[in-house]
Amino acid sequence: MGVVSLEDAKRRAREAGLDLVEVAPQSSPPVCRIMDYGKWKYQQRKKESKAKSHSKKSELKEVRLRPKIDEHDLSIKLDRAREFLDDGDKVQFTMQFRGREMAHRELGLQTLHEIRDKLAEISKVETEPRMMGKRMTMLLAPDKRSTAPKPKTEQPPTEGQAAPAKPAPAKPAPQPEPSAAG
Repeated sequence: MGVVSLEDAKRRAREAGLDLVEVAPQSSPPVCRIMDYGKWKYQQRKKESKAKSHSKKSELKEVRLRPKIDEHDLSIKLDRAREFLDDGDKVQFTMQFRGREMAHRELGLQTLHEIRDKLAEISKVETEPRMMGKRMTMLLAPDKRSTAPKPKTEQPPTEGQAAPAKPAPAKPAPQPEPSAAG
C-alpha cells in the first residue's frame, strides 16, 4: 500500500472490518498491517500447541541393581539402559544395599563406575554416584553429540546369519483322478 497517514489507515481497517496492527514499531516510518488480530492470535496458539505436541519430553527411567550382580545380568541391564538413552530418556542407576553389603559400598561404586565407562560414548554423567541411605544413585543423560536418529531399516543378512524365512508359494490342491467306472 505504501506510506499512508494514520487516520487513513484506521479508516481503511474500519471499512474492511479488520484491525490495524503495528508490526514493526522501530522502523521509520512504523509498519502496520490490516488484519483480523483475533484470528491471527488463534492461529499462533494452534501452531504453538502443535509444536508442543510434537516435541518429545525426556523421561527419567530407573535401572535397579544390587552390588553382587552377575556379569550377564549387568549386560542385560546395560542393553536396556542403552535403549532408554537412545530414545532420549535419562537413566538413573540405583544400587540397593542390604545388611552387610553396607560395609562394602566400594563394590557398588566400582559397578557404577564400570557402567559409566561402558555407556560413555552415548551418555554423560549428570549426577556422580552418591549414597542416600541404603541406596547409591547415579544419573546419566543422553549425550546430544552422539544421539542421531537412526533409521530402522532391514539390513541384508551377513555371512553366517540365516536369511528371513520367505513364505512358500501356494500349490494347487491335488485333483482326484477320474475312475474308469461304467
